[in-house]
Amino acid sequence: MRKSSDKQANGERRKAKRFLRIAFCLLPFAFCLLLFTAEGFAQPPSPFAVDKLSGQKATDFTLKDINGNPVSLSSFKGKVVLLNFWATWCPPCRSEIPSMNKLYQKLKGRGFTILAVSTDRAVVDVKDFLKTMPVSFPVVVDYNLTVSRSLYKVFMLPTTFLIDRKGVIVEKYFGDQDWTEPEIVKEIEALL
Repeated sequence: MRKSSDKQANGERRKAKRFLRIAFCLLPFAFCLLLFTAEGFAQPPSPFAVDKLSGQKATDFTLKDINGNPVSLSSFKGKVVLLNFWATWCPPCRSEIPSMNKLYQKLKGRGFTILAVSTDRAVVDVKDFLKTMPVSFPVVVDYNLTVSRSLYKVFMLPTTFLIDRKGVIVEKYFGDQDWTEPEIVKEIEALL
């Protein structure tokens, strides 16, 4: 009788351990899902929605920079703008920052700017990150994702839009880029 109850208890312990292993494996997935679909935040757009933005006038917006000052896309009217959507927790976003800094330094005096829109939930995260990896261009925070998801249909990070002097979106880039790559630099310089 005792062997039977020990066997049953061991079986239940194995089931409990298996359940905990599965739950532990699914926990990071659930956390990411919760992070991106939290109530009150814009739902992720379809990957095809962003295609409709090519050739369209870039929609103006105003967000606060890391110091709380309002910055509008329209304040760069007449300039070529590289509008970059990123996050501090995104490895590809972080990897392209040094080349963005180099591109900005090379072209900033020629009517070019970069406007980086962080999709982090807290300004403090962006400030802390920029202490370790400073940038030369303006950074604003879209903590509720209204600009990134609703206006620009961003479905992955990083996503970058090239906007010409007339305010028209002429190119989209998905994923991290080497912004010092001659082909990309030539493409941007053609608009200056």
